[in-house]
Amino acid sequence: MNVLRFSDLAASGRARGQRVFIRADLNVPLSDDGQITEDTRVRASVPCIKMALDAGAAVMVTSHLGRPTEGEFKPEDSLAPVAKRLGELLGREVPLVANWVDGVDVQPGQVVLLENCRVNKGEKKNKEELARKMAALCDIFVHDAFGTAHRAEASTYGIAEYAKIACAGPLLAAEIDAISKALANPKRPLVAIVAGSKVSTKLTILQSLAKNVDGLIVGGGIANTFMLAAGLKIGKSLAEPDLLGEAKAVIEAMKARGAEVPIPVDVVTAKAFAADAPATVKDAADVADDDLILDIGPKTAALLADKLKAAGTIVWNGPVGVFEFDAFAHGTETVARAIAASDAFSIAGGGDTLAAIAKYGIEKDIGYISTGGGAFLEVLEGKTLPAFEILTRRAAA
Repeated sequence: MNVLRFSDLAASGRARGQRVFIRADLNVPLSDDGQITEDTRVRASVPCIKMALDAGAAVMVTSHLGRPTEGEFKPEDSLAPVAKRLGELLGREVPLVANWVDGVDVQPGQVVLLENCRVNKGEKKNKEELARKMAALCDIFVHDAFGTAHRAEASTYGIAEYAKIACAGPLLAAEIDAISKALANPKRPLVAIVAGSKVSTKLTILQSLAKNVDGLIVGGGIANTFMLAAGLKIGKSLAEPDLLGEAKAVIEAMKARGAEVPIPVDVVTAKAFAADAPATVKDAADVADDDLILDIGPKTAALLADKLKAAGTIVWNGPVGVFEFDAFAHGTETVARAIAASDAFSIAGGGDTLAAIAKYGIEKDIGYISTGGGAFLEVLEGKTLPAFEILTRRAAA
């Protein structure tokens, strides 16, 4: 994927004295009293901002926060807590600018934070008038918000159409490189883990991956549907019986390519969905009518671990069991530690996946941890993200 990179512009001196507009992802969780409860996204945005300041640019940064109503600014929609945290991380005051669409006063070597961009009328529908006004504010537009790369909005897509120069920031460029390495040019065997409660929410991902991967590991409620498709009983476990045909088609598509969807040989069951429910390990063929399958069993986990350790590339989206409950976390932990121990290049994404990575402390052992939930899933579906499309087009112009 050929895009212009801001790191190259900064290194070559082309950003000196220029007005640089950075679209970051600063959509952080806030407490009821307006305090940031988790600042990963703010910290992740700092390298791009520092790169622009070090290059001698006049720097504007904006982001969305929450779900504001366009044209109706409310105090809870304000990026004020983000401006404060950004100032602490940069070691300088970061002024917060409201009503900025018609003009921003910022000098080279300065940085300002532009108030919540989703308050601007026309943002979500990518209105041309708004996009052109944003583009007029800058000499260089930098997209550094992978979490919004699947949305064609004024501050993510329209501005990239009309800005003099449109490029990818270091965060977005890293995502492009990791995705290309994992999916476009993978070292084989390529093994994907797709887990979650419902096949329906990830059916297109499963179908897309079935055309490309050498092994497709399914987990959670998705695995239950695949067990049903393989003729196994699942008791009262979460599943989607109306999608058995689709599950069978994925299994057959993999088989036709000499690839496989490993079906669990043993499972961990309980009679109730509760953290303190007694856990019982059973062969997959011995699930009772009143059982709930809440994890894969140790034999299955060991088989999957062997496949992962032998992989060349691993794509991971979702825990394979109810890992929030310790009695049903062994499968996810075994899989997580196998990925960490593997020599494969691994890319992981999705909220629950990131929570599992944090729980087992394996952040440094994952090749690349994707910051975008919805964007990551759309990439797995085989879609071309709007941000990638427009930046590729601008680079070729």
